[in-house]
Amino acid sequence: MTSALRLLVAVFLSCSGTAGAAEIAVGNGPDALRKAIEAAAPGDVLRLGETRYDGSIVIDKPLTLVGGRDSQIIGSGEGTVISVQADDVTVKDLYITGSGRRLDKLDSGVALAKGTRRARVEGNRIVMNLIGVDVQGAIDATVSGNTIVGRTDLHRAEMGSGIYVWNAPGLVVEHNDIRRGRDGIFVTTSMHARYRFNRMRELRFAFHSMYANDIVLEHNVSRGNTLGFAFMFSRNVTATDNLSEGDATHGLFLNSVNDSRLIHNEVRDGGEKCLFVYGATRNRFEGNRLEGCGIGVHLTGGAAENVFTGNAVIGNRTQVKYVGTRWLEWSGVPEAAENTKVPLGNFWSDHVAFDIDGDGMADSPYRPNDTVDLLTWSQPMTRLLLGAPAVQLIRWAQSRFPGLLPGGVVDSHPLMSPEGTGPRPLDTPATVGFIPAEEN
Repeated sequence: MTSALRLLVAVFLSCSGTAGAAEIAVGNGPDALRKAIEAAAPGDVLRLGETRYDGSIVIDKPLTLVGGRDSQIIGSGEGTVISVQADDVTVKDLYITGSGRRLDKLDSGVALAKGTRRARVEGNRIVMNLIGVDVQGAIDATVSGNTIVGRTDLHRAEMGSGIYVWNAPGLVVEHNDIRRGRDGIFVTTSMHARYRFNRMRELRFAFHSMYANDIVLEHNVSRGNTLGFAFMFSRNVTATDNLSEGDATHGLFLNSVNDSRLIHNEVRDGGEKCLFVYGATRNRFEGNRLEGCGIGVHLTGGAAENVFTGNAVIGNRTQVKYVGTRWLEWSGVPEAAENTKVPLGNFWSDHVAFDIDGDGMADSPYRPNDTVDLLTWSQPMTRLLLGAPAVQLIRWAQSRFPGLLPGGVVDSHPLMSPEGTGPRPLDTPATVGFIPAEEN
């Protein structure tokens, strides 16, 4: 067969496959959707009517399910409502509810099975399921533009997550609005994924990852949750331009995270701690804004070899808590200036200093903690003595003779302005999904 003939055959086969796909209107009736799936050919588009269809549904061939404003798939209260068990399946613009409530079975609104490829879950309203979307070993999946509202009739320990991810390389999770339930997005043992432009509220953790290497988290918003963004036992995490606002305990939480970058994130009006770093090394914290928490930055558990540069730590009751005898220099070299090796510190709202040479950096170093701080952290009752003349004398002496200080954080080139910190300007993503008034 000549090369020209081979090309003609390939084109004919390709056109034949495309021509064979059809758009099918799914009628009414309890089993109408199941029967339509059974009768459909691979590649068909099933357009659901403005009515109710019964779950549970299994999609075992490449299909597209498209609904409208009132297209509903309602499960029986047991198991998963829509199970995707084939490649190239799209579930779009549907109202999905009625899963079971067994966490051991991972009962979900939509479940993407292990090994399936290129599934797309887009623009759906996934409401009152145990788990909203379960990405259980799917490859190159996309979960985009969904409104996911968890159950409100269970104790927190019994709830599932809005999006649950396990071993899903190539995953993209974007533009979702997630609220209620346990965690907004929970990731375990999954690598090479991107999470962006998601908004999460009324949750335990907005974003919670464990053993998740090589992931990117950008332009997400956590608002009014117990904890904002938690990264655990991971490496090569890139978190940029995310916002934690009004989260009760922590805005950014790192436990045993290495070789990662947190750049231009913002925590504001938080509770206990804006940034908590435990046992995490060789990470870069640059251009972040940490404001209005009990503690701005808390380092413990052997956190070392981290670079802090160009951040703003503003109006926290305690700016830095670091219990240790080592000196940690927090005047790093920003990546953009590595060729010039110009040190750049951080902005501290409580640092009273001058900038006589006008280079934008204070002329005196900043040391956030002293011996009195270490004493009150280890012996909280000593706070009763903070106003005593002897304690004030110790603090005054240490400020005049830095050699008396016990070690800790020092910023040798603190900034005079917080300008340029926090998430970089970006157009606000469009509102996603639709929730009927009675579900708000």
